[in-house]
This record gives sequence, structure tokens and C-alpha cells, in this order.
Amino acid sequence: MKQSILLEGAKFQITIKRLCQQLIENHGDFSNAVLIGIQPRGTYLAKRIQKELKAMTSVEVQLGILDITFYRDDFRMKGANPLAANSTDIDFMVDDKNVILIDDVLWTGRTIRSAMDAIQAFGRPGKMELLVLVDRRFSRQIPIQPDYIGIQVDSIDSQKVIVSWQDIDEADSIVLITEKK
Repeated sequence: MKQSILLEGAKFQITIKRLCQQLIENHGDFSNAVLIGIQPRGTYLAKRIQKELKAMTSVEVQLGILDITFYRDDFRMKGANPLAANSTDIDFMVDDKNVILIDDVLWTGRTIRSAMDAIQAFGRPGKMELLVLVDRRFSRQIPIQPDYIGIQVDSIDSQKVIVSWQDIDEADSIVLITEKK
């Protein structure tokens, strides 16, 4: 197995700050915007974005956590385990809000499609945007493109992209894993 480090340490933090700066440019005071982190790993990025935005603007942007387990198109397929569902924590309505969906890695687009379906339970957003830390460009199965991208990775289906977080993994990093044959 070959591991290639794509991003770590100070460059990882600079990427987060750059994403926040783009959000500030597009949303100003965030009076009509909310952040929604997609369970499980998008929540770490969403919390980091919220914290960094507060440091940069002194504004605490509303943050929700969204579980998409029961909205997935493969929910009833092989090996699906409903006990693996996470929790949703959104204590506000999204009617006419600018919803910024946040996930760590965009690959096929299926997770984002499920999140778009799931968010409808909380109202009808005025606009939805997508922020991802890693965009795996060449494996899309659904025509979904991010509005905000940390890094783009050209990878094949057999490769894996692993995002590690200081909060739980003891280091911030993005690694591309290739199985050797």
C-alpha cells in the first residue's frame, strides 16, 4: 500500500482559512446563512469552519449536523446497517436561508444528493451551496459540483482519500492511499 500526503499541518490550516475567506466574501455578515455538516466526517470540517469564521468575523454562524442514513439510495442494499445511523441536530428552520452543506470528501455525489433530500425536512432553502475539503473530480455518478473546494484530487476508484482531524485523529492531514498490485 502506497500513501501520498496531499495536505498536512500549516497548509491544512491555511486551506481552512482560505475556504472561510471565500465564505465571508460571498455571505458578508452571514445573517441569512447557515452551515450544515454532513455526518459523520463532514461535521468536523463544519465545526472547524464555524470556529474559524467566528475568529475572523466575530459572528457565530448557525451550525446544524445532518444524518443522511435513511435518505441514501443504497440504504436497503447489501450490508446496510440502520444501527450505524448517526444523529441529526438542526434546531432551526432553513426556509429561505442560504444553506452551506459541508462534507470532507466529494466523490460520487450520492452523499450530497441524499443530504439535499434530507434537508427538505427542515424547510425550503432559498439557496444551497456545497463546501468540500477534497474534491475527487473523476468519479462523479451524479452531476454535483462544489461551490467551495479545499483541494482537488485526480484519483481512480481503487484509491482512497483519508482525511484526519486533530480533534479525533491527533493530526490534520489528507492522504491518498493506493493499493499496490
